[in-house]
Amino acid sequence: MSYDLPDELRVDSDGPIRIVTINRPDELGAVNKSLHWALANVWRQIAADREAAVVILTGAGRAFSAGGDLDWITSFLDDPVARDDSIREGAEIIDEMLRFPLPVIAAVNGPAVGLGCSMAVLCDIVLISERAHLADPHVAVGLVAGDGGAAFWPLLTPILRSREYLYTGDRIAAATAVELGLATRTVTPDELLTEATELARRLAAQPRAALQSTKRIVNMHLSQALGGPLQAGFAAEVVTMQSDEHRERLLAVAGRAARR
Repeated sequence: MSYDLPDELRVDSDGPIRIVTINRPDELGAVNKSLHWALANVWRQIAADREAAVVILTGAGRAFSAGGDLDWITSFLDDPVARDDSIREGAEIIDEMLRFPLPVIAAVNGPAVGLGCSMAVLCDIVLISERAHLADPHVAVGLVAGDGGAAFWPLLTPILRSREYLYTGDRIAAATAVELGLATRTVTPDELLTEATELARRLAAQPRAALQSTKRIVNMHLSQALGGPLQAGFAAEVVTMQSDEHRERLLAVAGRAARR
């Protein structure tokens, strides 16, 4: 089956396994407008692929995804239409991942930040490189962590532990992510994709109806618990996107990045 996707998101086939790669290695997998659209639309396309049984989600190069592309995000400061479109599409990404019927294995090869972190922890199994880390830095740039951390993490981790990382935006090392419940297990960098593929083959060999129905039932707990927090989170994020403090902090981050 062919996929109608931009170059920023690649889908490769290995028998019944579909390897979805965030394909902006020079930008550390930062999510621009095109990639954001692709991440919202890839799941329906794979679900329609009758030969697909399992998905591996990973990043090209040194990062899984470094979060939002600064040029794209900065454009929202003066373009409320694009800002609101991105929020709606962000909600679609989360909804599509929760409803996606096939098991998804995250092979977190490097930093998974912001939306990248949210997508990783939404996967069914999270294998994380010993050199990788997770982070949700929304608050540090004046935003509510509405598209993931504030809604998801309390379902997966002890609230007292997750609050500190959400409030500060500090990096969560791979071993700590496993301890907190945000990742399944650590893997050496050289073995990450091999182990993800071996696990994917095991899942692909399982009875399909039983596996998919088990995932659907497990995700019912997430969907029911997330209904209120997600809606509140996205609404609060839009409000903070319009704040002077967010503008100042985002422009400062963009300025530091430009000087590197």
